[in-house]
Amino acid sequence: MRAMRNVQDMRTRSEDRLEELLRQKKRQTWMIVIAIVAITAWSAWETDFSFVDVFTGVEEIFRFIFIDFLPPDFSRFNQLIGPALDTIYISFVAMVVGALLSMVLAFFAAATTSPFRSVQVAVRALCSVLRNIPTLIWGILLVAAYGLGTLVGTLALIITAIGTLTRAYAEILEEIDIGQVEALKATGASYTQILGQAVFPQFMPGFIGWSLYKLELNVRASTLIGMVGGGGLGFAIQKGLKLFQFKEVSLAIIMVMVLVLMTEFITSKLRERII
Repeated sequence: MRAMRNVQDMRTRSEDRLEELLRQKKRQTWMIVIAIVAITAWSAWETDFSFVDVFTGVEEIFRFIFIDFLPPDFSRFNQLIGPALDTIYISFVAMVVGALLSMVLAFFAAATTSPFRSVQVAVRALCSVLRNIPTLIWGILLVAAYGLGTLVGTLALIITAIGTLTRAYAEILEEIDIGQVEALKATGASYTQILGQAVFPQFMPGFIGWSLYKLELNVRASTLIGMVGGGGLGFAIQKGLKLFQFKEVSLAIIMVMVLVLMTEFITSKLRERII
């Protein structure tokens, strides 16, 4: 009987403890919900956000899109072919140069291939800075140094590519099978032989995949860079907005969308065949 009472007491205590935990979890959930609602309301108040203003502006938005913005002025297509090609050139060159430089830096940023811990930390810190400064800011800084033109757009995309791809490549290198490397070391293979037979075969699929993905990002980002003077379709869009040539801007935006979709389609096919 005493054993049964002990079992019942333990069961009762367990049930009480479980109920207490459920009550605590419920209180925490309500506190989180209240905090989110309070922060949202406070932020909306500070930014003068109002659903009334949103709905009253819908009519003006539709008027601008369907009267001023559409239909596109296809007579300006020939004038936009050059900027469209510049967008492709900028994106591709920035991808190739950025990928090659990032590949070299990745060997110093990866824990498995970096010669010194201090070098690894320094390279990762540099890439973090390059990555966290928006591409648009790099474009503005470079316009001040080099003036308007496609060189600015290319350099801005290369800088951000180094920040992004170096980290991605370094993580790929840190995830390779070290067993293959150790096996080649045991046979007396040289450093270059180890790289060629154990490291690069595992590294290349990720290298190609990330490089192609960066090409897709470059096509999108080059439009923003162009709007601050980096050339390409972005520059044509900015010029059209300043001159109130909205139908030409509409055509340029459609061309950007087509370029993005074509790039995604081509890169996906390349990944299927190469990787």
